[in-house]
Amino acid sequence: MNRKIALINHGCAKNLVDSELMLGMLAQRGYEVTLDDNDADIVIVNTCSFIHDAEQESVQSILQMVNNGKKVIVTGCLPQKHKDDLKKAIPEVCAMIGTSDLKEIVPIVERVLNEQENEYISKISEQPEYVYPESVKRQQITMGASSYIKIADGCNYHCGYCIIPQLRGAYHSRTIENILEEVKELVSKGVTEIVLIAQDTTSYGIDIYGKPSLASLLEELNKVDGLGWIRIMYAYPSQLNDELINAIAKLDKVVKYIDIPLQHFDADILKAMRRPVFDYDLLIKKLRDKIPGVAIRTAFIVGYPGETEESFKKLYDFVKRARFDRMGVFEYSREKNTTSYSMEHQVPKKLKHKRYKELMALQQQISYEINQGYIGKTLPCIVEGITDDGVIIMRSCHDAPEIDGLVYAKADRPVVPGDIEDVLVDNADEYDLFGKIQ
Repeated sequence: MNRKIALINHGCAKNLVDSELMLGMLAQRGYEVTLDDNDADIVIVNTCSFIHDAEQESVQSILQMVNNGKKVIVTGCLPQKHKDDLKKAIPEVCAMIGTSDLKEIVPIVERVLNEQENEYISKISEQPEYVYPESVKRQQITMGASSYIKIADGCNYHCGYCIIPQLRGAYHSRTIENILEEVKELVSKGVTEIVLIAQDTTSYGIDIYGKPSLASLLEELNKVDGLGWIRIMYAYPSQLNDELINAIAKLDKVVKYIDIPLQHFDADILKAMRRPVFDYDLLIKKLRDKIPGVAIRTAFIVGYPGETEESFKKLYDFVKRARFDRMGVFEYSREKNTTSYSMEHQVPKKLKHKRYKELMALQQQISYEINQGYIGKTLPCIVEGITDDGVIIMRSCHDAPEIDGLVYAKADRPVVPGDIEDVLVDNADEYDLFGKIQ
C-alpha cells in the first residue's frame, strides 16, 4: 500500500484549516498528501454537520470513497455528532476522529496502513475541547493571494438553531504571538491577505486575556511587513465595541469590510433564537458613520419557528432600509439537539422557500444598485488569477474570498496573483464589477 494520503474537505473555512493541519501532521511524518482520491489508498473525509444538507453531502463523499474501494477515515463534525450511529450506517469506515482529536490522525493512519489490523478505530472525545495545535505547520490546500487564519475555535453562545458548541466545545483563543508567527510565515510564502475566522471573532481573547482583544490583535497584525490586507469575518453584533470599531477605521491594512451575521430583525424571533436584541438600525448607522466607506456583509435565517408574516415583514423592511453591501439568506434547518428542534409553530417548507426568494430578490436589486454606484470610481483589488484569454480575475477590498463577488479587469502591464492594484470600474452587474487596472 502506498504512502499517499488523499483528503476531501467539506464545510466552512474553519474546517478547511483543520484539514490543512491534519495534512501538515502527515507531511511532517513523511506522507505524501494529495487532493486526488484516485491517487491514494487511504482517503480522509473531513465532514460538516452544521445542517442536514451539509451532512448529506459529507455522507455521499464517504459512500463514494467506500464504493471506490478506498480505506476511509472520517473526521470532523459528523462523527462528533453521530458517533456510533455513523459506524452502524457505514460499517466499511476504517476509523473516525472527533473535532478535538485531530492530533490522532498520524497514529490512526499508521494503524490503517497496517493491513493485519482490520479493526475499527475511534477517537472521539465525549466532551470536545478544541485547542489549536500550535506546533503543526499547515499544509495548505490552496496557496493563493489569501489565507484563512483561525484565531479561535469553540463557542460560548447557545443560539437556538446551532449545534456548534456541542461539536466544538467552549471558546478557546490562540495567543497573539502564535497568530503573528503564523501570519509572518504565510506572508513570507507570498500571501497578501489574511482572513480572520472563528465561530465568533469578536470574542477573541476573552478567555486568555480577560477581555475581548480583537482590536489589540489587529494592531499587531497591522505592523507585519509585506502584509497587504486583514479581513474580519463572523463578528458577533453585541461585541462590536468602540475600541474595535475605531481599530477597523484607523488601521490601514484592515479592509473596510465587516461580516456580522445578524440572523433576524424581529425582537421576538431574536429572543427565540437566543440572539442579542437591540437596535440594529443604530448599529449599522454607527458602523457607517465611524468607518467611512465600510462594506457590511450579513446573513439572515428565514422560517425560524414562530416566524409570522408580520415578523418576516419587519426583517424585509429592515433589509430594505439597511441596504447591506453583501447578504446571505438561509432557510431554517431543523436540527436535532437544538432548542429550536422541539419548538412549536414550525414554518412549512414551501413558505420558508417563498420568504427566502423574496428576501434574495430584494437584496439582488440592492446589490445591483450599489454596484452601479462603483462605476467611474477606483477600487483597490487583489489579483486572484488570470484566464487563458488574458482577463484578470480580482476581488475588491469589499469582497471576501469564495462568498462575495469578483472584479474582472484588463491591464496594459503584467500583474501576478497577490498584487493589490487600483481598478477603475467601468461596468457592473448584480454581483460582479468590470474595469481596467490603473
